[in-house]
Amino acid sequence: MMYQVRAVRWTHGWELHIDGVGVTQVRSLSRAEQQVRDYIETLLDVDASTAVINVMPQLGNVQKIVDAARKRSRAAEEAQRKAAEEMRSVVVRLRSSGLSVDETARVMGFSPGRVSQIAKKATQGLPAATVRRRAAD
Repeated sequence: MMYQVRAVRWTHGWELHIDGVGVTQVRSLSRAEQQVRDYIETLLDVDASTAVINVMPQLGNVQKIVDAARKRSRAAEEAQRKAAEEMRSVVVRLRSSGLSVDETARVMGFSPGRVSQIAKKATQGLPAATVRRRAAD
């Protein structure tokens, strides 16, 4: 079972409006999910331990700022992941083209230890032919 819950801030904590069930209260948002489970179990006499509880805080104008910050954070995480993939690819390519670890480190602006770490991670578990083919691309 799934329950949608709107959490509305009030003087003493949060009102939890459970769609199709009712309203309960909790002092801290961190306890909202458990409070909803307890409320459902008491009111409906059912086991809510495996229910999916989706608590959505209602933050008014601040919600737009929260959503924008989350979106930027996800975009930054994706950009970081792509940059790391590119770095691994470039390190493997430089090493395969004959540059030493020290030379690759100098080109990339990394320490030699970091170059070795990146190269090892990039080729870990790959057959030697695959590593050579990737370097040639």
